[in-house]
Amino acid sequence: MSHVWGLFSHPNREMQDIKRENETVTHHYTHHVLIMAAIPVICAFIGTTQIGWNFGDGTFVQLSMFTGFYLGVLFYALMLAGVAVMGRVIWWMARNYPHRPSLARCMVFAGYVATPLFISGLVALYPLVWLCVLVGATALIYTGYLLYVGVPEFLGINKEEGMSFSSSTLAIGVLVLEVLLALSVILWGYGYRLF
Repeated sequence: MSHVWGLFSHPNREMQDIKRENETVTHHYTHHVLIMAAIPVICAFIGTTQIGWNFGDGTFVQLSMFTGFYLGVLFYALMLAGVAVMGRVIWWMARNYPHRPSLARCMVFAGYVATPLFISGLVALYPLVWLCVLVGATALIYTGYLLYVGVPEFLGINKEEGMSFSSSTLAIGVLVLEVLLALSVILWGYGYRLF
């Protein structure tokens, strides 16, 4: 958790600190990813069960406590899987670089890069759809920035190659994010009708 503030206030220096730490995946998940991924889940649970999804036209769709809990657990599992998938994608894409980091380091890197997306989940306390989309898009842009800053440092490559690598990684990440969002919407919609 000590890196969260640094990723926003001085991302270049923070990425160097993250690289130097050699953090294990287990430590990273228990001290960062599990906690940060809980932010959007808890906020969405509170927002959807107490207020309900607000579509901007005065319509609110409120979930029961059971449905919110059930879908929150599924949402949490999808986010944890998403970080693991992106770590593997980064590792796979770095296969041709001479200083290829280990899979564990790539998963740790993916978890830190996802931090803005996790924090953007705070907006789900009041789940106004257009506001959630706006904040999510802003978080995605900052996540892309963290990739651009971190990849050259992390892989030990020049900025031009880092730009290409980061762009490709971000494109795949957006695809993974869209799949996770689609699954989440389907699960939330299905859960609303089911329960």
